Amino acid sequence: MKKIAVLTSGGDAPGMNAAIRAVVRYGIGVGMEVMGVERGLQGLLDDAFIPMNMRSVSDIIHRGGTILKTARCLEFKTEAGQQKAIENLRKNGVEGLIVIGGDGSFMGAKAMTDHGFPSIGIPGTIDNDLAYTDFTLGFDTACNTILDAINKIRDTMSSHERVSIIEVMGRNCGDLALYTGMCGGAEVIIVPEHNLTIDEIVDTLGGGQLHGKTSGIIVLAEGAGHADELKVELSKRTDMIIKTTRLGHIQRGGSPSCRDRFLGTCFGVHAVKLLEKGIGNRIVGIRDNKFYDMDIVEGCSMKKKFDLDLYNTAVIVSR
Repeated sequence: MKKIAVLTSGGDAPGMNAAIRAVVRYGIGVGMEVMGVERGLQGLLDDAFIPMNMRSVSDIIHRGGTILKTARCLEFKTEAGQQKAIENLRKNGVEGLIVIGGDGSFMGAKAMTDHGFPSIGIPGTIDNDLAYTDFTLGFDTACNTILDAINKIRDTMSSHERVSIIEVMGRNCGDLALYTGMCGGAEVIIVPEHNLTIDEIVDTLGGGQLHGKTSGIIVLAEGAGHADELKVELSKRTDMIIKTTRLGHIQRGGSPSCRDRFLGTCFGVHAVKLLEKGIGNRIVGIRDNKFYDMDIVEGCSMKKKFDLDLYNTAVIVSR
């Protein structure tokens, strides 16, 4: 291939700019022209193509978000929308596409390949909810952001002898809550994959009091409940003063960690190498610390398994 394009789709994730930078610079390095598509799949329909060069991606590896912007696009789900996207790609001389995003974005890449247009997916989502890869782009940075918040909130909870419920992102996957709860020393971790009753939460907090704990942290994944509702229930059952914090979109932003810059760079290079060979319909990932790729349909159909051993470890060390 002589000309490829790259876009970011779905929710933004730290490290996306590192991936864009790698695609552009490695692509140019092997003799390709590289186009950027602004505002994701919507940009394909709007013909929002911009030529990229070495200087286009200067000073972006440390920036959060995505310089190409991102947007959701319902029209792309239609046959007419997909055909329009391919027409615009071919009009601009593009022969292959790299899509950085989550499983919904990957289905867009699959649709392009199904229509004969080679496309590659790079996993960019802070939730770490894709089963085929050990880690997704942005997860590590989001964990560090949450952990920093837990550290600061714990200082106040300890000073005032209170319990704080910290609600983090994760609708279907509790990895953000599990990893940050363990590393932040949370007394209780609540995730959508593992049912935890009010009685069990009360017993855990009560057990901590018996061992001399006068404050506590509960990390709650949004898919497992809401902080304010849990506060009401716990306030009925205990004499503890309960506070809540919903971290919201602060988890998405910020300068990417070393790990996410590394992943973004390696994912981007791997994706370009596939298109260089004319290969599409693949998603890149990391498994057992090795970068690899697999079929989009196969990868997206895999069911993520909850790490119960890790969860039980977190419970034991929190006592």
